[in-house]
Amino acid sequence: MNNEGVDKSKRQFLTTALTVVGAVGTGYLAVPFLAQMQPSVKAMAAGAPVEVDISKMEPGQLLRVEWRGKPVWILNRTPEVLETLKTLDNELRDPLSQESIQPASSKNPARSIKPEIFVAVGLCTHLGCSPTFRPEIAPNDLGDKWKGGFFCPCHGSWFDLAGRVYRGVPAPTNLEIPPYRYITDTLIIIGEEATTGASA
Repeated sequence: MNNEGVDKSKRQFLTTALTVVGAVGTGYLAVPFLAQMQPSVKAMAAGAPVEVDISKMEPGQLLRVEWRGKPVWILNRTPEVLETLKTLDNELRDPLSQESIQPASSKNPARSIKPEIFVAVGLCTHLGCSPTFRPEIAPNDLGDKWKGGFFCPCHGSWFDLAGRVYRGVPAPTNLEIPPYRYITDTLIIIGEEATTGASA
């Protein structure tokens, strides 16, 4: 075959152009496959730490937020509540929280970094129902032993305002305390553990 009439520069240009187009096309095809291997924005957000501003919380107020798809409660406990907690040990299954889940920074009688601010996962440790906040003392439906706390109406479990479970109810352990820390005196980040004993 006679190659005298072939323009080698055109052939080289066409070969290069086709190679580039093929590489770009392969890239466009690969991107969706690689992207689906990455966690979704929703999945990343579900496990991400959550910042909560507590600067406007009133004494006795309960704030509800969501972290990892779970309700998390933040309660601003009054001095009266903190005093009442000291009187309940004989009524509780695990008053010192030896069998419960909490970070080291919350392993104390108040189960919190700062005594007045209580942070807990709002799910009953029996079957995962969400208890109701019942701060009143001795209501008619709960009786004289009730000193305020969290009541699970599904199966009747009682927790005090430190999330400690009463004796003789279905829930086996105290409410879970999530990892959390203070960024400032009034800004909490849930999902990151504080250094032991840290208050801010």
